[in-house]
Amino acid sequence: MFAYYLQLGMRSLRRNPALTTLMVMAIGFGVAASMITYSVFRAVSGNPIPDKSGQLFTPQVDAWGPQQNLKGEPAEALGYVDAMALMRTLHAKRQTLLYMVQMSVMPDGERDLPLNANGYAVGGDFFPMFEVPFQYGAAWSRQDDQSRAAVVVISAELNQKLFGGADSVGRSVDFGGHDYRIVGVTRPWNPRPRFFDLFSTQGFEEPSDFYMPFNRALDLQMRTGGRNSCRGKLDFTTWDGWLQSNCVWVTPWVELDSAADVASYRRFLESYAADQQKAGRFDWAPNVRLRNVTEWLDYEHVVPPESRMSLLVSLGFFLICLINTVGLLLAKFLRRSGEIGVRRALGATRREIYTQYLIEAAAVGLAGGLVGLLLTAAGVSGVGLLFPPKIAQLAELDFSLVGLTLLVAVVATLLAAFYPAWRAARVQPAWQLKSN
Repeated sequence: MFAYYLQLGMRSLRRNPALTTLMVMAIGFGVAASMITYSVFRAVSGNPIPDKSGQLFTPQVDAWGPQQNLKGEPAEALGYVDAMALMRTLHAKRQTLLYMVQMSVMPDGERDLPLNANGYAVGGDFFPMFEVPFQYGAAWSRQDDQSRAAVVVISAELNQKLFGGADSVGRSVDFGGHDYRIVGVTRPWNPRPRFFDLFSTQGFEEPSDFYMPFNRALDLQMRTGGRNSCRGKLDFTTWDGWLQSNCVWVTPWVELDSAADVASYRRFLESYAADQQKAGRFDWAPNVRLRNVTEWLDYEHVVPPESRMSLLVSLGFFLICLINTVGLLLAKFLRRSGEIGVRRALGATRREIYTQYLIEAAAVGLAGGLVGLLLTAAGVSGVGLLFPPKIAQLAELDFSLVGLTLLVAVVATLLAAFYPAWRAARVQPAWQLKSN
């Protein structure tokens, strides 16, 4: 019977091509507008590390005071003094400090022009904490951190530029005039948004080229290549003066496995801030925060407001298209009241009439979904007209979006067809036979 009803539906659609085309285009444009904006919203609002987002936390300590902090909130990063004090305690399972650095890389071979590279100074725990995948080698050890070893982990992209993609573990590379031993090469890895560095980035940057030990970068007096925020009178002129100032530029992260660990670390932060108050460094009450990945993303407002607004607008447009589809289906179905009356007189039940017209509506929805799929593909390629390039490039038409587009089109059309199909099933056969 399904095949029979589908055949009846296709005949009905061909019988009135103008009305059918209007319904298909309404569904197609509505679903395309929704899927285009959803593809952007999905990219910017996804969980970048879903299996550990509840175990990774960034601590904040207010080193500026109520007169200079961010509306009662501590700064989004730490200064050198507080960052090193937190890391020395080893109060977490894993912990790392990080800040952005920029260096020149001298390639081997015939090319003698250096390459610009963007990377991070990090602790060795950075890699297991954030589940960085490796193509060759592995991360450096804690002993390398303590000895300030001249080691480096490079990305697959930089490895391709320098060594043609070969296994380069153990080889030396010149970064900023200093030789570093390569201990690992990562696979392509660039979590979106870049949750671990929302202080210096907007979360949607290009992949990092390298990672070097945090202590090694400090020994070389490498200033941050990212953001540096200070308060009050800036009277320092030396490297040590900058380190001892209230300038914040270091992002800390800790890994805590349980709620008890989180509570313990929060008490530790409060105790540390209280000790700084007693020592006279802070003249305000302890003001600390401990946020996990999802809380941090919400606090930093990573999802652009224009993506939320455009999604709401497109859903409103899709709703209008569905309302129009309801009217078109109602007009189409009720124009066939005579046919319905004959079928009912010959023994067709209301359920069979209902099923027939829902199948016909599903065919309209599938056709609208195919049109919407083509429009979505065109719209995704031109989404840069509405969003910044770094965000627009995240939108892509993958298999999940293809399936979702077709599913939404069919389901939405079925929902729109419930009332018209119900009205069609309620047609009284005696009235139709008498009038005809």
